[in-house]
Amino acid sequence: MIDKSHLRETMLALTEAELAQAHESYERFLAEARLDRSETVEKGQQAQAESAAELAHAFDDLEHKAEAKIEALKSLDFGPKTEVEPGAAVRFGDRFIVIGVSTNEFTCQGHSFVGVSPSAPIYTAIEGKVAGETCEFRGREIHIQEVF
Repeated sequence: MIDKSHLRETMLALTEAELAQAHESYERFLAEARLDRSETVEKGQQAQAESAAELAHAFDDLEHKAEAKIEALKSLDFGPKTEVEPGAAVRFGDRFIVIGVSTNEFTCQGHSFVGVSPSAPIYTAIEGKVAGETCEFRGREIHIQEVF
């Protein structure tokens, strides 16, 4: 049996690490984007600063996305589920997915999981299914073995 509270805590820890990494990168590129205007700024320095500013902006976006994922995880009902819905952990084949927020693959309780957003195409295919049901996704048959 899957301990879903442990699963949530693992997903939160991974997403908080993602947030910390994005924030650190944002701060680093933001510092590189600042030019000392009291000195003469060469063309190459200006170009590097502009490039760093663009990267800082990209990491700022990642930071906001990670914050939104953390809030979503905190508010998501990870209670027991009998059908595929947000907060469910689903096993098909040797794969486990968690419906809620997208994540990279991670290991929890000896199993490999991946977080999937409710806006992901795979979720549309399996939404509302229960253990034992089958559906098609991208030309392949998926047999839902367990829903937690």
